[in-house]
Amino acid sequence: MTHAIPQLDPTKKKLSIIAFSGDFDKLTAVFTLATGAAAVGYEVNIFFTFWGLDAIKRKLGRSPVGKGFLPKVFGVFMGGLKSAPVSRLNFLGLSPKIFRYLMRKNNVATLEELVDAAVALDVNFYACEMAMVVLGLQKTDFLPHVKDVLGVASFLKLSEDGQTLFI
Repeated sequence: MTHAIPQLDPTKKKLSIIAFSGDFDKLTAVFTLATGAAAVGYEVNIFFTFWGLDAIKRKLGRSPVGKGFLPKVFGVFMGGLKSAPVSRLNFLGLSPKIFRYLMRKNNVATLEELVDAAVALDVNFYACEMAMVVLGLQKTDFLPHVKDVLGVASFLKLSEDGQTLFI
């Protein structure tokens, strides 16, 4: 796939985030940073790769997504946003439920609310072409807010003259 490199506003401050992890706590950090930066006027680009792609799948829970047997198995085991485990002390999936409860109790945006806020703030979502090929995924497997599928070179060009974080 060859894609044109998006031309965004060169006068804005820019934050680009590489979302490699599909863990609840790390995705929460990705979307907290993204929404915070977008709220104060930054251009924000998130490049979802490998397990980070789980955050932008249309199917929010565990489901056989992808072309082929092994990608479907990965889809079931990894799940989607609602199935994201906590990176440490996951307690068989109980920890994300506890975190969501504590976030609501303390009037802090949940992960799902942060994703919605990122969409509302026009954060740019990009899916990694190579990871999609490996995992048998297609753009139609993702939320409609995914702007494009990019290779690394295109993302690096897009990230130029800004700060880049890897989470």
